[in-house]
Amino acid sequence: MSESRVLILEADAERADMLGTLVDFLDLRPRLCTSVKETVSQAPSDYIAVMIGKAEADEIRQVTRWLAQDPLHPPVLVLPPNTAEFAERQGLEPETCWNLEYPLRCPQLSEILQSASVMRIEQEEAMSRMVGPTGHSPKAEALRNMIKQVAAYDTTVLILGESGTGKEVVARAVHDASPRANKPFVAINCGAIPSELLESELFGHEKGAFTGAINSRAGRFELAEGGTIFLDEIGDMSLHMQVKLLRVIQERVFERVGGNRSIECDVRIIAATHRDLESRIAEGEFREDLFYRLNVFPIDMPPLRERREDIPQLIEELSANLAHSPAGRRRTGLQFSEKALQALRQYTWPGNVRELANLIERLSVMNPKGRIDYKDLPERYRGPETDIQVSAEAEEQNTGAQISGESVESPTSSDDFLPDAGINLRHHIADIEKTLITQALDRTEGVVAHAAQLLGLRRTTLVEKLRKYDMQADRSAA
Repeated sequence: MSESRVLILEADAERADMLGTLVDFLDLRPRLCTSVKETVSQAPSDYIAVMIGKAEADEIRQVTRWLAQDPLHPPVLVLPPNTAEFAERQGLEPETCWNLEYPLRCPQLSEILQSASVMRIEQEEAMSRMVGPTGHSPKAEALRNMIKQVAAYDTTVLILGESGTGKEVVARAVHDASPRANKPFVAINCGAIPSELLESELFGHEKGAFTGAINSRAGRFELAEGGTIFLDEIGDMSLHMQVKLLRVIQERVFERVGGNRSIECDVRIIAATHRDLESRIAEGEFREDLFYRLNVFPIDMPPLRERREDIPQLIEELSANLAHSPAGRRRTGLQFSEKALQALRQYTWPGNVRELANLIERLSVMNPKGRIDYKDLPERYRGPETDIQVSAEAEEQNTGAQISGESVESPTSSDDFLPDAGINLRHHIADIEKTLITQALDRTEGVVAHAAQLLGLRRTTLVEKLRKYDMQADRSAA
């Protein structure tokens, strides 16, 4: 927290100096906004709070517009004379604008800045949860960028792709990165529920609406109120239900089965399907008007065979998830030889990531020690051995390397020594940290979440270190 920045927009030099002194006294880093143009060229996420006092109306407007572009912008601490209806006038969400009394009292400012710091940590953790598709391939990066672009808005999303590509992972990532993240995420597989029951599942029913309806029941749309509903396999929905869903999307109201009361709903809709909806439209199996309502922001999921370079990272994540699941409590992380990894990269993966997850679970049962060689793979995954070329150097580098994400400690070099003149230990350690952080960011192409994994840190901890050492801001936002 000692390296966290607080931006101060204050035209009165005496007040600005007093505010900066107070912020500095609280072990934070005050930054006076001497140039609005320079400030708005940076990222709002560089600050944990923005204090706005006396300033030109145009300058305040520029700063608040800059903040409004980021749905996760830091809170605005409003000083007199701007406290009355500040959020409404500046187009900001009311909950992001916090009024301060003047003259400032140190306990009040300390408490409110502590709340701002906690909010920043929660936002960073939410961003780390929304990383979405695992891997460093261009297609995985493109998916994550699309998630970040659409998450802040209530735009309807349609996720297209083969079965097993991870469509629900993307849907959850969009929800977790959105302003609705603290509200429910409700998923329903429209293809797994008989059409005569789907209406009740989606919209609920009243007591006595049909045989067996002994009590009233809320549907998925009511359960998702304020949050996100994920309609998986929307391409398998009957035409009858498509008409009802279209009305909900258009009017944001629905009725329970057997009821006559219109219920308003505030939910974000994310749909997904493995089917070619345009072909279904041509065959008369899917409504064209519903397709255009859903297809506002399409996301195409690449099959695993088009992002084979992500397989090692996927194995790492799936293995770790399995080890921490109730079913896999006593299982160790898996280690794959380079030859085994090469064989998996050459496989076509018709079942995509879901098939890989099943393989990881199977191998963890068959090989409790966790070491997987080429011969340990099921026959269908091996392929012709003559096609697998692995250099001795690559195999040696991979030997003992954990795919489970655990770090491998290197022994201390016998050449390490303390110079006769001594060293500045603090600066020496800082230099080592900066070097390792730079290497981790280079290796992960600037993706902070993955760099943090390489360094064995939480993402929020790494972000604070980037701020501490004034390292490249564009990386810290990755």
